[in-house]
Amino acid sequence: MKALVISALRLARTTPFRLAVLYLAMFVLSVALILAVVYRTTAGFLESEIGETIALEVAGLQDQYRGQGLRGLVDAVRDRSATSHTNSVYLLTTPGGVILAGNLSAWPTAVPDASGWTHFKVAEYGGTSDRPSTAMAVTFTLPGKFRLLVGRDMSEIDQLRGRMIASLRWILAVTALLGLGGGLLVARGAMRRIEAINRTTRQIMAGDLTGRVPRSGGGDEIDRLAGNLNAMLDQIERLMTGMRQVTESVAHDLRTPLTRLRSRIELALIHETEDPEVYRAVLQETIAEADRLLATFTALLSIAEAESGAKRTELEPVKLAEPVRIAADLYEPVAEDKGQTLVTDIRGEPVVRGNGQLLAQAVSNLLDNAIKYTPEGGRIALVLEGAAHGRGPRVTIADNGPGIPSDMREKVLQRFVRLDTARASPGNGLGLSLVDAVARLHGARLVLEDNAPGLRISLEFPANGGTFATPPH
Repeated sequence: MKALVISALRLARTTPFRLAVLYLAMFVLSVALILAVVYRTTAGFLESEIGETIALEVAGLQDQYRGQGLRGLVDAVRDRSATSHTNSVYLLTTPGGVILAGNLSAWPTAVPDASGWTHFKVAEYGGTSDRPSTAMAVTFTLPGKFRLLVGRDMSEIDQLRGRMIASLRWILAVTALLGLGGGLLVARGAMRRIEAINRTTRQIMAGDLTGRVPRSGGGDEIDRLAGNLNAMLDQIERLMTGMRQVTESVAHDLRTPLTRLRSRIELALIHETEDPEVYRAVLQETIAEADRLLATFTALLSIAEAESGAKRTELEPVKLAEPVRIAADLYEPVAEDKGQTLVTDIRGEPVVRGNGQLLAQAVSNLLDNAIKYTPEGGRIALVLEGAAHGRGPRVTIADNGPGIPSDMREKVLQRFVRLDTARASPGNGLGLSLVDAVARLHGARLVLEDNAPGLRISLEFPANGGTFATPPH
């Protein structure tokens, strides 16, 4: 019992329950107003019908008085009063209050309202229902100060009115009860789903990043919230996994160059020589090794900055042809030195919202990889295409080098991952990771395909400045 009370109190403090109570109050108020209008309309119609009936009787009695005088009026009132089971009420008195005819025992003490109608109690109890008997009548004074009252027994109308009021109260009570029950069910259902989200968040806070918010499949707001939370959790897990991989990769991949750097300096100190050229060569090799280490850390920082979205506030309209031309001008001499052909084909001037410097770096990294792994005499194509056929702008770099096996195309986008065939060439395995991070920052995606032979890698931007739902690798 105590647990049930605690559960009810917790439910009463929830936002869904409060909203349900608020909507219930508004609904009950609306129903009450509708029922009040129905009641007033029905009661008003009945009273109007009775008023018209009384007015016709008054008109008939006035005609009787004008045609046959007081004697004729007395006879008419007596005749009408003597009718059995009549609902009409009559009373004709002298100026002194003596009853001449009618079915009332005394003139009512009730004061007429502004419209001339008198509502009064005929008897405390009576009739089949044993309830107070009431009447509604109109009074007027005849020549000679004779007074005439004509009305109608309202007992049946009062009973009908009472039944209507009781029925309306029951309807209102049942409406409130059903509304409250429905509100509780809705609040309970919403709370179960919200509690599922809370359980998942507590699971995540406890360190288990595999937990995900369950979805009902209805596609409502909570389902969309669950989808967004799951996407966020996927991203967090991806970042945490990437962080662990980076830590492990940094410890593994940087140990060798640091050890080599230390050994080179140590050997120079052990083998003492007076030849300055030896020390100069050692220092130059040390500087080159330090530059490679700095380049690695710079790439890691650039990737982290792009993935964190720190540059997102700096995005602005950029003509995509500009970073493409910058990268092409930078690497065209490099390709010529290796005996390769770099062909640049700019097919429009598309504008994207982005960071020009990061886009130029991304295209440069792609060109650097293509030139690095394409053999002498090879051909590299850099193509910029505008939006067309429902797709957005696209930058494509295609080469006729060894390419990347299809089962490795996802993996090479991870940090420090290098193919076995690339181990002999300089690099740190961060180039494609940086390009992928820049693509995600711009809401674009990186697509790796077979160029038969070689590799074709495309940086695809969404159409109409939107974003891809889940940019794939």
